[in-house]
Amino acid sequence: MQRLPRYFILAGLLAAALLLSGCGESTPEALADPEPIASGDSCHVCGMTITAHPGPKGEAFMGGDARALKFCSTAELFTFLKQPENEAQLSHAYVHDMGNTQWDSPDDDAFIRAAEAVYVIGHERRGSMGHTLAPFADKNAAEAFIEDHGGELIAFDEITLERLAQPTH
Repeated sequence: MQRLPRYFILAGLLAAALLLSGCGESTPEALADPEPIASGDSCHVCGMTITAHPGPKGEAFMGGDARALKFCSTAELFTFLKQPENEAQLSHAYVHDMGNTQWDSPDDDAFIRAAEAVYVIGHERRGSMGHTLAPFADKNAAEAFIEDHGGELIAFDEITLERLAQPTH
């Protein structure tokens, strides 16, 4: 039996290692971080100055664009995102966690992934465009908000254009 040269053995081992390294889950692309909302930023939908109004705000990243589209309210954010042509392009979005910031002036350090939040709809608090969704990272904080301000708890996947159009308080 003839012995294989060492470089053939090493090349075979290297090829096997490379093949096996591709068998695990792929690492997800790094998501762009939320951007601070500056005093002059305007809403992507209505053009209003974002910081001039109370309530939770939102940001969306579309496709491979690293630039945030900013919104003066979560109602504006989801009305935009739930349009079929936009929903297909969404990379990720952020909303203010109202369990960790003030309603009248949300802090940019309180942004959370929109898909991971729970939402209160139909409550008495108003955002820049009137009725808005109040996002929370913690379900208990959302339930405490409901006790104080009314409303109904829903998940991210339950937000639809039809639900956004329903009259509330």
